[in-house]
Amino acid sequence: MKTYKVILIAALAFLGLGSIHAQEKKSKIDIPWENGKLKVSDNKRFLQHENGKPFFWLGETAWLLPSRSNRDEVDFFMNETQKNGYNVVQISTLHTFSAMNAYGDWALPDGFTFENTDKKGEYNYWQHVDYIVEKAKAKGIYIGIVCVWGSVVQQKQLSIENAKIYGKFLAERYKKYPNIVWLIGGDIRGDVQPEVWQTLAKTIRAIDPDHLMTFHPRGRTISTTWFNNEPWLDFNMFQSGHRRYGQRFGDGDYPIEENTEEDNWRFVERSLAENPLKPVIDGEPSYEDIPHGLHDFDERYWQAEDVRRYAYWSVFAGSFGHTYGHNSTMQMLRPSYQASFGAKKPWWEALHDPGCQQMKYLKKLFLAFPFFERIPDQSVITNVNGVQYERVIATRGKDYILVYNYTNRLTEIDLTKISGNKKKAWWFNPRNGKTEFIAEFENGKQTFINDSGYGAGNDWVLIVTDASKSYVEGNLIDNKN
Repeated sequence: MKTYKVILIAALAFLGLGSIHAQEKKSKIDIPWENGKLKVSDNKRFLQHENGKPFFWLGETAWLLPSRSNRDEVDFFMNETQKNGYNVVQISTLHTFSAMNAYGDWALPDGFTFENTDKKGEYNYWQHVDYIVEKAKAKGIYIGIVCVWGSVVQQKQLSIENAKIYGKFLAERYKKYPNIVWLIGGDIRGDVQPEVWQTLAKTIRAIDPDHLMTFHPRGRTISTTWFNNEPWLDFNMFQSGHRRYGQRFGDGDYPIEENTEEDNWRFVERSLAENPLKPVIDGEPSYEDIPHGLHDFDERYWQAEDVRRYAYWSVFAGSFGHTYGHNSTMQMLRPSYQASFGAKKPWWEALHDPGCQQMKYLKKLFLAFPFFERIPDQSVITNVNGVQYERVIATRGKDYILVYNYTNRLTEIDLTKISGNKKKAWWFNPRNGKTEFIAEFENGKQTFINDSGYGAGNDWVLIVTDASKSYVEGNLIDNKN
């Protein structure tokens, strides 16, 4: 541990990031729950605060933060994550039955007995989780808590009776914090030991009715399948997973169509067609810098353009936000740990990878326009659409249209779908958040293609507004991207 601490301190000094406290004083931190607690919007498709302010979920994934971080690392991680624009961090508090943290403290030293958890003069496993939640709170960040990873339940290491005890412990410990979201499940199907998941969820909800709750499922599945009718499930979550088109690896129960593995927008459309209607989000798409299919390290690795595509496809299809992940960050990889899934760099370097840095522009884009009226609308696109990477996807409000185009293919847009006799159009660059004015147009159909050329990963967002509106000028053009 001492050797690693030297490495980390040197890395921070090299990056010029050693004085976190000085940086905190320079920038005002947005504290979202000052607008009231999170709730589902009245139209059942988004999240908002009690005062009506919209909440665009932009999640960072750090599953092993409780077990692999010390306090200095938590400070640095939360500082950088807030600067990167994220407002949610997803963690796993009990990733294995024998979970231990960086200080050598066991999560369950007495099994599922918590009467003597907090001993005077000791800093234990759960106090370190408290520290994570508190540091996130200071940065205006919600913590999405996966209570127990699915493999623990699948191996029957958590009984129904212990789920009651554990759920009571968690709810009573964390209900006081304003920045909690409960993630039942953990990379598992909802029909594996369903009684345990139901017990855990209902126990927490009975004690803590004030925080939102969902279920984090296995790759290429969605919580809608098992829990959409459950009162404790406030919004749906799917894991679009880490496989490219055509990758199967002999999976037995494969619940999606052949060659649609990357089409995460399909999960959104499916969920939004269910009754009762609930908000939906991709809680685990392909991680940046992880091999296609996870297990063959000679495979290609997912890049920044891939994580952008997953994010924009999902949100344009109707998701209320998006969760990003990086191979190194999700496992909090550092030199003293064995890497999984071919990860190579330490997590503090991964926080500066391009895909990680670019997610904030997605949030900025959607908060620039009237939020709750937005709907997915493919009828905006009037020429023949493409499939797989060439699929162009559109969303709109009453007086604005947003069209995401991953390959920059020629696209024809029906400008009459929104108000106004005249329309203005811009290009929005998802790599740097900058906008470029195109022209003003009369009503009718108009073709668009950016002059940067055709190609996978040359993605652009077309913005069209009623010419009388100033959303772009007022919210996106500020030269501070």
